[in-house]
Amino acid sequence: MKASKSESTEGIKSPLNIVREVYDNLPFNRLLGLKVEFLEIDRAGFIFSMNNDLIGNTAHGILHGGVISSVLDTTGGLTATASAMERKQDLAKDEIAKWIARVGTIDLRVDYLRPGKGSQFHSIGTVMRTGRKVAVTRMELSNQENILIAVGTGTYIVG
Repeated sequence: MKASKSESTEGIKSPLNIVREVYDNLPFNRLLGLKVEFLEIDRAGFIFSMNNDLIGNTAHGILHGGVISSVLDTTGGLTATASAMERKQDLAKDEIAKWIARVGTIDLRVDYLRPGKGSQFHSIGTVMRTGRKVAVTRMELSNQENILIAVGTGTYIVG
């Protein structure tokens, strides 16, 4: 039986595209409105828009601190996953998805620099170090005017 076009291209997706697909489709990421903006081996980022469900201070209409922390954590996790992907190049798509499900946060530090005001937000994560078992990342969250709102560092289990 001949494979359909979507089935035949499924097997040739790059590992980073599989990572992107998994993170774009995580239910919590969809709840926050996160979309992968860019994804490379040593850096990654999300974009999302403000909506009423993300407001923590209704008087001032700013992002909830938990949303900020969650976005930074998710950005760090995506960045750590991408950085560890080099060692997983030979895995099949379903094996990559299972491995991604085992990536987890060991430690997270968030510094809130100013209120989360804006209509659109961007997060950026960069790799500080990736080992066989653990990756350390640095993350930033800015608004559409490139005003830095919060920074963080995260340690993730990747092996």
